Amino acid sequence: MMKALSFLLLGALGAASCQQTPATDNTMLPASAETTAPTTSGAAATEADARGAVSRYVQELPNAKLFVLDSATALEVDGHWQVLVPRTDWAGRMPNKAAFEVDKATGAVRTLMVK
Repeated sequence: MMKALSFLLLGALGAASCQQTPATDNTMLPASAETTAPTTSGAAATEADARGAVSRYVQELPNAKLFVLDSATALEVDGHWQVLVPRTDWAGRMPNKAAFEVDKATGAVRTLMVK
């Protein structure tokens, strides 16, 4: 009985050690804590306005040099723009672009999760 209990305890400890907590990726967050603050002085009515807002937002990031802003693409989705920006450190993997959402009315930029 003691032998079975010790094996059960060792098995439980072994299984618990295999469970990993996912690391939080904060490389996309700006230096300031406000990620949804408007980065432009006005609305982002056009694709160029949205790309400009994302460009200003990315320049505030500590890893701004990893983004290829010249190759950014913008998609119009209802009341906002979705801007996809390639990253140099993500080359050769999919997805290889970071996603940002720009509100058309306020020009506020926020990061989106990429799957």
